[in-house]
Amino acid sequence: MFEKIMDNYKVLIIIPFIIALLSLSFIAINGFDYGIDLRGGSQADLELQGPATAVEIENLLKTNLHASEVKIMNSDNKKVTIETDTSSNATAFTNALNGKAKVLSYNTIGPVLSDEAMEQIYIAMIFAFIFMAITVFVVFREFVPSIGVILAALFDIIIAVGGMSLFHIPLSIASVGALLMLIGYSVDTDILLTTRLLKRKEGTVIERAKAAMKTGLTMSIAAIVAMSILYIVTVIFMPKATTLSSISAVLIVGLCGDIITTWLMNLGILRWYIERKQAKKQEKYGIETKEEDSKKEAKEAKKESKGKNKSKKNKRPKGKKKSKNKSKKKKGGN
Repeated sequence: MFEKIMDNYKVLIIIPFIIALLSLSFIAINGFDYGIDLRGGSQADLELQGPATAVEIENLLKTNLHASEVKIMNSDNKKVTIETDTSSNATAFTNALNGKAKVLSYNTIGPVLSDEAMEQIYIAMIFAFIFMAITVFVVFREFVPSIGVILAALFDIIIAVGGMSLFHIPLSIASVGALLMLIGYSVDTDILLTTRLLKRKEGTVIERAKAAMKTGLTMSIAAIVAMSILYIVTVIFMPKATTLSSISAVLIVGLCGDIITTWLMNLGILRWYIERKQAKKQEKYGIETKEEDSKKEAKEAKKESKGKNKSKKNKRPKGKKKSKNKSKKKKGGN
């Protein structure tokens, strides 16, 4: 199965490009849901009055305050914690409730990250990619593997951001931190693959890629399972821990994308690069590569085994003929 995938690696390189284009289309169509910490808002602890429910309070605030987002952070019997994306004062907030709830505490939340801070984050991510490319180039001293690592990390970020737009995961301080963490995860698996294929010489390219895939997939799947458990626990048992749920959701989407970009695109690029490098050596020096030698040995071994099988079929058992002659002689003598 793996050998067939490796034979069709040029076709498989296209799949991550298609997924990245789909992610960009989701971003262009749906846009982003900005968290309250980026656009500001208000937070209030309320005590419900009479038969009012948390859903009724949510609808009242959306109607009277013209809030596009109202989050029920915690609901415990008659006490509710609510976050809205409007920065109104306490009096307007109380009037919007129409006596359905009593305001116990009210806080206005200013945007933690301004537009200038977001620009600095974008610049920091660009520089992270540049220095990462330089580091990879210094380690491997080859241009194509460095480009493969950078492309894989870039596509991971694009796929993760596209998933945020598709599943309405808000862009917040937590999700920005998760995107920066994702760069580290992506580089980890790509460096593992590149080191196994370029630095190690034992075995064929397919054997080295298979060994790297076993290690890399184990790392990625373990991280996805851990983040999935964290997301389930925070959503069900700790709904206030929105930071942890945002980080885990972004990392789950990004790590799934990393499996595709690393083991389809980057592996395909490296396989193409190694084959091209070996072909140039063969043309220049007339030297056959290890992989070609192993293929020839395998073919010769198959021919030898077929020849042995044919010779065994052509040979007739001599022992049985002798026993028949002996039995005829015995009968004649009797």
